[in-house]
Amino acid sequence: MSQPHASPPHRAPAGVDPSTGLVRAVGRWQIVGLSINDVVGSGIYLLPAAAALLLGGASLWAILAAGLAVTLLVLCYAQASSHFDQPGGAYLYAREAFGPFAGFLTGWMTLITRVTVAAALSNGLALAVSLFWPWAASGIGHAAIVIGSLGLLTWLNLVGVRTAARAGVALTIAKLLPLLFFVVVGLAYMDWSAVRLEGLPLDEPARLGEAALLLLFAYAGFENTPAAAGEYRDPRRDVPFALVAMIALVTALYVLVQLVAQGTLPTLAQSETPLAEAAAGFAGNGAALLLTVGAAISILGTNFNTMLFGPRYMYALAMDGYLPRGLARLHPRWRTPVVAIVLQAALAVLLALTGSFVQLALLSVIARLFAYVATACAAIALQRRHPDRPGALRLPGGPLIPVAAIVLSLALLASASAGNLLMGAAALALGAVVYAFRRPPLVDPAAP
Repeated sequence: MSQPHASPPHRAPAGVDPSTGLVRAVGRWQIVGLSINDVVGSGIYLLPAAAALLLGGASLWAILAAGLAVTLLVLCYAQASSHFDQPGGAYLYAREAFGPFAGFLTGWMTLITRVTVAAALSNGLALAVSLFWPWAASGIGHAAIVIGSLGLLTWLNLVGVRTAARAGVALTIAKLLPLLFFVVVGLAYMDWSAVRLEGLPLDEPARLGEAALLLLFAYAGFENTPAAAGEYRDPRRDVPFALVAMIALVTALYVLVQLVAQGTLPTLAQSETPLAEAAAGFAGNGAALLLTVGAAISILGTNFNTMLFGPRYMYALAMDGYLPRGLARLHPRWRTPVVAIVLQAALAVLLALTGSFVQLALLSVIARLFAYVATACAAIALQRRHPDRPGALRLPGGPLIPVAAIVLSLALLASASAGNLLMGAAALALGAVVYAFRRPPLVDPAAP
């Protein structure tokens, strides 16, 4: 596999990869924690009610089926990531498989997703906090939560990837504990007669399509794990392991949460805060508060990953000459992409406080599906081009899994509204303009 950047002429500091200037400090189980942190967000606190409303007694089957479907996409990312130890994720895979233009467009769309998601999640955090601190709902209180949370996450990501990885794992544990409490305690209070296992409403394609999008994006976020591969100790082995472990654990957790919610909350489909209401019913108001706080921590944790991985896309694109070279600048002590981290935070604050992020956030649907298709296609190309590469993951059935992932993504793309598709096309067109002004790639990662 060709290396995009030559080694700099100076000697790199201890622990720094000379080909990127980044510190390789994140181990396998930390990557697993970061991967789970990126997927298990606020959606799990709303998913049980929405799934029950759309699918009724088929929601359990649907959540399990969605986990299996997303596994197809996860395996494509696992296969592609096993070829690389560089940062960039889907951008890198598409670039190496299909050339710089396809790679840039993939990275561009993914970058748009990261910035708008950071804005949306910080706004969502303020809304979650307002449930027990009403002043956070608007005005100065709302701005304080948005700016304060993004400022904290920015600082944690600036001071070094070791600190960031530890903070990410801590947030993962903090967000999982309330959910594990909900499952373990709730199972003892189950009304098993309320758990109805019905068939999917195949005769209502509109409702089924809406539910499919809901379920798929409850599992979204896994695609960001490979973005920081340049700071992982052994990414070619550890990223595939982390992705597979994550999807297995998250699918099991989602199914169990849905099971307990159905069996403990008779009004599940009509609830706006289903887990908190169910917990209050079987364990009191203290448990409801625990789940409410858990939702806020969950949003904060997911946004932490967005602030961690988003700047790595900027860094990779700047290193290859597509974005201003200042975005590739690394802090001389912490070896983190300091300018990219600060820029993403500033853009997220601006979008969150003005509210303009709402329309841009709709792009995340199209952008993610674009990256999914690009990565699945790249998985086929890379497996054919390098069939005997040592250590590379080989998927069973050859191209069957990537082809199934492509069909799944295109089917979901077809269910998007014309307005969303038009916005996606506009974003791609803007990306093509940016691509036209590409400069020569940077050679020295420490260069300004």
